[in-house]
Amino acid sequence: MIGEWLSPLRQIAETGGPVVAILMAVAVLTLAVAIYKVWQFWAAGVGRHRALGDAVRAWDRGDESSAQMALGRSESYLAPVIGMAFDAGARTGASDRLQAEAETRFAKLERGFRLLDSVAQLAPLLGLFGTVLGMIEAFQALQDAGAQVDPSVLAGGIWVALLTTAVGLVVAMPTALVLSWLEGRMEAERVIAEQAIMTILHPSGQQQGNPAQMQAIHG
Repeated sequence: MIGEWLSPLRQIAETGGPVVAILMAVAVLTLAVAIYKVWQFWAAGVGRHRALGDAVRAWDRGDESSAQMALGRSESYLAPVIGMAFDAGARTGASDRLQAEAETRFAKLERGFRLLDSVAQLAPLLGLFGTVLGMIEAFQALQDAGAQVDPSVLAGGIWVALLTTAVGLVVAMPTALVLSWLEGRMEAERVIAEQAIMTILHPSGQQQGNPAQMQAIHG
């Protein structure tokens, strides 16, 4: 069964030559990285911040006990950062430290993005390179044929050469889409983290209920 599925791919690799074989290997690597990143996002709780949001809103109201309870229910990778924000209060320089802690966690989730970006950019160029090499071979065959030119031979060489460009585009386009989706999720995560940190450091509920703390926050 597996051999039947791999047979067409093997024929494409044999027809397209080493460039197509390289592109197919890159496609397998890219697929593995994409699957791993999706699993990593799911395991880290990316996009699942309901309990975290409840904790931030409770803290904003001045209900610290409810905020701590909600934070304990959170499985988000940002929960330790929010816990540090609860402990920091209005301490000077806390915002920069918390942002740095959040960026450290973002960096772990963004590992592999450069590889996906490189594949999205270089796969079409590699396919075009294979096409150029194939066209050179086709025209060399045309030159060697001299007056005995067979149009079918030339046409066959051209479509084989163009095959590498097609494979390069097939590899690059899904990779670009996956990378765009991953980057979009990370941009949303940064917005959520920044809003949560600023809300915790400057809670509206505590400011209204505690003038002394309000004065401390605003210096």
